[in-house]
Amino acid sequence: MSYLVLARKSRPKDFSEVIGQRAVVTTLQNSIRRGRIAHAILFSGVRGVGKTTLARIMAKAINCQGGGENPPCNNCQSCRDINAGASLDLYEIDGASNRGIQEIRELKEKIRFLPVGGSHRIIIIDEVHMLTTEAFNALLKTLEEPPEHVYFMFATTELHKIPITILSRCQQFELKRVAPDELHRHFTRLAEAEGIRFEPTAMSLVVREAEGSVRDGLSLLDQVLSFGEATITAQDVIEVLGLVNREVLHRLAEALLLGRAEAALSALAEVFTFGMDVKRFGADLLDCFRNLMLCKIEGCQGMLDLPDDEVAALRRLADGYSLATIHQKLSLLMRLMEDMRHSNQPRLALECGFLAVIEAGNVEPVADLLQKLDGLLAGQPLPDMPPPQPVFVATPRPVAAAAPPASETSPSTMTPPPVSETPPSTPETPPQFSVASLPFQENWPRFIDTLRRTAHPSMAEILAAAEQCERQDLAIILSFKDGTQCAILKKNEYDQALRGYLRDFFHEELTVELKTPEAEPQVSQDETRRRRQLLADDPLTQEVLKLFGGSVSDIRLGK
Repeated sequence: MSYLVLARKSRPKDFSEVIGQRAVVTTLQNSIRRGRIAHAILFSGVRGVGKTTLARIMAKAINCQGGGENPPCNNCQSCRDINAGASLDLYEIDGASNRGIQEIRELKEKIRFLPVGGSHRIIIIDEVHMLTTEAFNALLKTLEEPPEHVYFMFATTELHKIPITILSRCQQFELKRVAPDELHRHFTRLAEAEGIRFEPTAMSLVVREAEGSVRDGLSLLDQVLSFGEATITAQDVIEVLGLVNREVLHRLAEALLLGRAEAALSALAEVFTFGMDVKRFGADLLDCFRNLMLCKIEGCQGMLDLPDDEVAALRRLADGYSLATIHQKLSLLMRLMEDMRHSNQPRLALECGFLAVIEAGNVEPVADLLQKLDGLLAGQPLPDMPPPQPVFVATPRPVAAAAPPASETSPSTMTPPPVSETPPSTPETPPQFSVASLPFQENWPRFIDTLRRTAHPSMAEILAAAEQCERQDLAIILSFKDGTQCAILKKNEYDQALRGYLRDFFHEELTVELKTPEAEPQVSQDETRRRRQLLADDPLTQEVLKLFGGSVSDIRLGK
């Protein structure tokens, strides 16, 4: 007798053997017990979760003659015939190969006759979404008013392809993916029945590759059982299924996060040396970064379907990085894997992409950057910088003294300007200081230099950018070529700070008036287009577009 694969050998024969569909099973059992079975039932879900199996179990339960409380009994003649595939009352049709209107017409002719051995005729159409529109239309009337002795069972992996008129006439059950812990227990029990022991990590790899599908997992289990001996190790599973070693993935992820190009390319070379499938490797790498991201999100650690030791390793790796950094690198890797699929040199595409991911650097949340920028505009130091020492110290104004040399000026104290020996003018004729006035002309550059070295370098640069500077009474008038150069000085906090600096240096209550051009000169259309093109081609602009996957919709010039 030929070997029977696990997917067929372990197929459930009654509801108690169904894995992971407790809610659906309970509903079906109650409908049988209470005599409330729908004349058309539709099972949907991903491959290998039990759609056709449940349809067959329902067919046995409907025609079961055992009289037990929980049919099917699998002992009566009807149940034995269905298990053997010899029942004349069960029609099982593949919708992919019998999808035309003619097949549906023939089916309608067959269901007109009464059942032979059981009490009902059951029609199972697998992959029902493959039927043509004409076939669905031919089935519609029969489905709406079926004969009393007929039940329809449909199964599909693509629910969205079924017409709404068919869906509205069916009782729908959507089967979910089977939970990893249930698959782990089920596969371990089957392996022990075959006399093979799996290491926990090895079985976890099989469960992970099954992706919630019982049939896929059993096929993989069959493959591994054919390779291994009495005990199956994780390395056995990796070799048989062509998986990427988790240790290599973790080394590569760490290299991409730390910015170590040599380590990243070495890990990639190791992957190619072992002949691993590139697409599979890309999927595993994306899954690794997804797990790192879940480690950083509070409350999402339960979504990690991994062994405890691997979860601990991922958490240690994720601890040194922000969620924004991991998310950015995951986004770049997703784009890289998409580009790799269309490349005729996948290894080169991966190497260049890894370098781009490394060069992207770490990411800081925009909110934190804006907060720091607001602090800088307000004259506050960055959080990671020590606060500046007190700079301006009010000192008594001497009656008459010469200005000390610039080299003797203390960087931590604003030195007052020299006092002219010329007698002050009478109040009726107040003195007029201008850029040509010797005391102000000499001391204004000294004020800017002291401000630059001790208190506020950025403010000093703004003041130094003024094209003209003059003093009229207690006002210092600064003229700028471009209004954007001095816009920040118009803010109240900057204006108050500048007045304080002037008071400490000049020992007078001085104010600052800013002069800017009334309007920008007219620019020709060619010049405007040239400026816009320069901004669009700027490397920083291109990098931002590449990073966020955006495009330039408009470029505005001017203030």
